[in-house]
Amino acid sequence: MGIDHVCLGHVRVSRLILGGNPFSGFSHQTAERDREMKDYFTAERIKQTYRRAESLGIDAHIGRADHHIMRVLLEHWNEGGGIQWIAQTCPGVGSIDRGIDNAIEGRAKACFIHGGLMDMLFGQRKLEEIPGAIARIRKAGMPAGIAGHNPEVFEWAEENLDVDFYMCCYYNPTSRNEHGEHVAGVSEWFRPKDRDRMAQVIGSLSKPAIHYKVFAAGRTPPEEAFDFVARHLRDQDAVCVGVYPKDNPAMLEEDLRLLERSLKNAAQGG
Repeated sequence: MGIDHVCLGHVRVSRLILGGNPFSGFSHQTAERDREMKDYFTAERIKQTYRRAESLGIDAHIGRADHHIMRVLLEHWNEGGGIQWIAQTCPGVGSIDRGIDNAIEGRAKACFIHGGLMDMLFGQRKLEEIPGAIARIRKAGMPAGIAGHNPEVFEWAEENLDVDFYMCCYYNPTSRNEHGEHVAGVSEWFRPKDRDRMAQVIGSLSKPAIHYKVFAAGRTPPEEAFDFVARHLRDQDAVCVGVYPKDNPAMLEEDLRLLERSLKNAAQGG
């Protein structure tokens, strides 16, 4: 199997990117499922997943800029791995600046501002620090981006920010106006109309977009999800997926095969 690449600023990454939510126990399903993922994903199993991804040509990973992920990545690199880390700032470690500091210290190749936090700051109209944070990421030599679940965040960013890439969630499953970080066990909704709206906004963006949560956290069959992705993935865009090998040891291989099939069908007008 081959895999295409795209550029996030000056950093070249595989078009399929390994997500990190399962590694940190964010299932977006139930609190019990969260705990199951935390129990399963020991440091060794995370590193096994990195190695498997690299063997398939997947050379980038999106992970939280927290000490858990930083430590596992350091072990992986010290053992000969080469996966590129795209760091997500996370409210759990403190301020945006603290997240950026962790990305710098942890040798991230690119960094973006947490999507839930962007949603919250947008909802509260408190976005004054974001341009400076983007400049700080760039000053450290990393491509800079923002994430979000609310399509209006990206419409605002197109008018007010100069970023290198966007992280666009297909769904807006809960209000983040009060809490930027995900709260385990809260009720969430995954509506097709939200996915359609985000896809529409992605088509208008001036910079590359990484499409994420494309499976609606396991609620959408992979074949259907990748067919939708393929119809809306622009030449400069990538897609991020998390995997849970406990459910299916060949999940990563199957995701790559399905994405390639869907992209081929879309190119042929299927």
